[in-house]
Amino acid sequence: MFRKISLPTIIKLIIGVSSLSIMLSASTVNLSVYAESTSINQLLTQLFQRRIKKQAAAITVQVLSTEFLGSGILLKKQNNIYTILTNAHVLEADEPPYQIVTPDGQIHQAKVSKKGDFGKYDLAILEFSSNKNYAVVTMGNQPQIGDEVFIAGFPRNEDTEKKFTFRTGKINLVLEKALERGYQIGYTNQLEKGMSGGPLLNKNGELIGVNGMHAYPIWDTPSTFIDGKLADEKLHQQIVRLSWAVPIDKLKHF
Repeated sequence: MFRKISLPTIIKLIIGVSSLSIMLSASTVNLSVYAESTSINQLLTQLFQRRIKKQAAAITVQVLSTEFLGSGILLKKQNNIYTILTNAHVLEADEPPYQIVTPDGQIHQAKVSKKGDFGKYDLAILEFSSNKNYAVVTMGNQPQIGDEVFIAGFPRNEDTEKKFTFRTGKINLVLEKALERGYQIGYTNQLEKGMSGGPLLNKNGELIGVNGMHAYPIWDTPSTFIDGKLADEKLHQQIVRLSWAVPIDKLKHF
């Protein structure tokens, strides 16, 4: 025998079902809005990174001698003289004369600048002349741990034509005292041989460092500071997991 349900009870049931339906509809809308928002954020991130990559490609060059040596940065232009910033160890890999391959594929004869004396720091300056109009990099400020950063360069491989490479990551360590040759900014971006001398850029596309030391080097020697002192084992293990750049504070006179 079925129990008779009163009219007020029926009304309450109808209201309850309606409320549940509204809640489910609202949840569906919220999920839809979240998915759409996530999709928009991903699109904005892609567009943002594409813009930085375009900027990086315009100011990153190849450094050659008798063979490919590494990467470099279009630092400044004065009249028809362009200044290229790279690592000292890139030039130490071979003898002059040096050549620069600009982003348009043109090869320019380059010479070591007399203004580029950076002492113990792994930096060097080349110059070449051209009547063409190339982009030059803008200087940025000291980075902070957690900052999103970008690296660019030309990894060394067996191909005759080197491919421009752009990678994202974050600042993981900024040392109070620089390592040997001035390395002070540690980041998670994967740096490869051949990318030495290329730019480390912030989210505005500004130069904050010069790439030069990749993670997990073949030699596992103790990490040494520029004053000759050794890092403790805990810090050493942090250091070898990161890629490293020389900060640009030594370039103030440029």
